[in-house]
Amino acid sequence: MWHTVVSHDERMAMSEHASSTPTPEALERCAALETWLKERGKVAVAYSGGVDSTFLVTIAHQVLGNDMIAVTSAGRSAPARDIERTRAFCAERGIRQVVVEYDELAIPGFAQNEPDRCYHCKKALFAQMAEAASKQGITCLVDGSNKDDEGDYRPGMRALAEMGISSPLREVGLTKAQIRELSRALGLPTWDMPSAACLASRFAYGDVIDAIKLKRVEQAEDYLHDLGLRQLRVRVHGTDGELARIEVPADRITSLAEEPLRTSVASHLRELGFTYVSLDLVGFRSGAMNERL
Repeated sequence: MWHTVVSHDERMAMSEHASSTPTPEALERCAALETWLKERGKVAVAYSGGVDSTFLVTIAHQVLGNDMIAVTSAGRSAPARDIERTRAFCAERGIRQVVVEYDELAIPGFAQNEPDRCYHCKKALFAQMAEAASKQGITCLVDGSNKDDEGDYRPGMRALAEMGISSPLREVGLTKAQIRELSRALGLPTWDMPSAACLASRFAYGDVIDAIKLKRVEQAEDYLHDLGLRQLRVRVHGTDGELARIEVPADRITSLAEEPLRTSVASHLRELGFTYVSLDLVGFRSGAMNERL
């Protein structure tokens, strides 16, 4: 079934990545995903541009064609470069896309940034996405959560469950590693993309979030990405967001601490509005702000 939905160009891409042929288990689960999508007939995919949602959008488009759409949130906590990447990907592939303008700060409880912030945000966001999909004649809205997401602290998943939003990648048992395998075989540019999360996840729980702080984090991370760093986070601490704690992989800590890069990074982040700039010696780890919970 895998080959029945793969185009000629994508088969060529797979042959170029022959050394990374997906495992039989990954292919079996992908076939189950195709069946899942065919049974729904019409699907709207919440598309952020990350590894999981890009893979899901690709397979859904192969299976359903114009009976699927990608729905992307253009909110304050979504980096602008990520939104542009989704637009470019959909345009290149001929995938219908609806971009939902979204202001998270208008959601009660979001700015206060309590540990259940993601719950309130997801519920409001997916309500808007579902409305946008309905206007396109599609009532089945799905997200890109995978099997591995079940083990982390994710209050947003509770919101999706309450709303009846399906997560087909998780339902068919696809793990992040398998999604990367399949994405690489399909030649998707996201196959080795580092994990990502919304900008609101950079703030310590209980510290108020506002538009200025979100933009400051986005600009800081854009600057570090432009230096060639792929996997990173700029975590923010302090009631005024005065402390920036930079997380990079352990093998990049030394180079970032050396001159003249150390001084350049510190100077640039202070120009953005941070009073203190620190380098986390533990190194990057996903969900670091949940360590206090």
